[in-house]
Amino acid sequence: MVSRRLFLGAAAAITTLATPLAAATGEAPRRLRIGTLRPISSAPLFLAHDLGYFAEAGFEPELVFFDAAQPIAVAAAGGDIDIGCCAFTGGLFNLAGKRVLTVVAGGSPEAPGYPLVGYLAGRSAFESGLTSLRDFPGRSVAITQVGSSYHYSLHLLARKYGFDLGTVRLQPLQSLSNMTSALTGGRVDAALLPTTILPDLVRSGAARLLGWVGDETPWQMCGVFVSQRVAADRALAARILQVYRRGCETYAETLLAARVNGTAPIDAATRPLLDVLARHSRQPVERIAETLPFIRADGKLILDSVQDQIDWMAAAGLVSERFPVRNIVDADFGYIA
Repeated sequence: MVSRRLFLGAAAAITTLATPLAAATGEAPRRLRIGTLRPISSAPLFLAHDLGYFAEAGFEPELVFFDAAQPIAVAAAGGDIDIGCCAFTGGLFNLAGKRVLTVVAGGSPEAPGYPLVGYLAGRSAFESGLTSLRDFPGRSVAITQVGSSYHYSLHLLARKYGFDLGTVRLQPLQSLSNMTSALTGGRVDAALLPTTILPDLVRSGAARLLGWVGDETPWQMCGVFVSQRVAADRALAARILQVYRRGCETYAETLLAARVNGTAPIDAATRPLLDVLARHSRQPVERIAETLPFIRADGKLILDSVQDQIDWMAAAGLVSERFPVRNIVDADFGYIA
């Protein structure tokens, strides 16, 4: 097991050598804009950026952070970013259906035993009877946007427990910060929030955790997609995906493989990676070690789950038309399970 100093030294060497390697081939590093959110579901991109994997492959990477998933898809469609990773949304599916962005790989799914997004009840709502996931009918629940991953998670929950989602007063508040403020201020009864925000609310007593989405209704939440320009350049897209998969492998083989009872140890092997995730997610290392989401080492996408999302959104009028998932996914890169 290498020491932390040696590990960080190797990572720095990779970054330092990337430009000379590119120069040796007669090519300057290619700028690469990466759209993402701060939750750890984007861990492979954070690691590939900070450990020099993108630079080693001849890229000059830049992480561009957003506060909700749908704007990332819009940015990719407009060519403002080259690659994005976020939860699937109705807006993303509509844009992909128009061929202005292409889904190319899988991101983090909601999986049992891997906390990612939780169902929270506000303090007063909990005290007034919102104590279980069956109690959502008649309550107001904050989500980012209509057609978002939070909206779909509630659909799956309603399907599981047999209540009508139409009886839930959905409050699309556009951003995680707005949702948090509304929950703590008592303007909504409940909210779905990620592990970047949730623990502080529970610890302070401002909210009560009712359950985790992954434990209740596992599904393929996140995907990786590229802009039209990148999708058209097959060699470029393949090179980007190779780096992404390397980030997935590093995360899975070093962090997930080390978990014991749901928590990764903080030691010489894991600490450098946890430090990277802490920096970008703005969370303490100790919290990250306890809330690592599941990410496949091969970076592959579960198509059946994505098709179910498209079907539901089309039936709900959130996607302009129902279409086969393979219409928006480029399977030729090999990242389909």
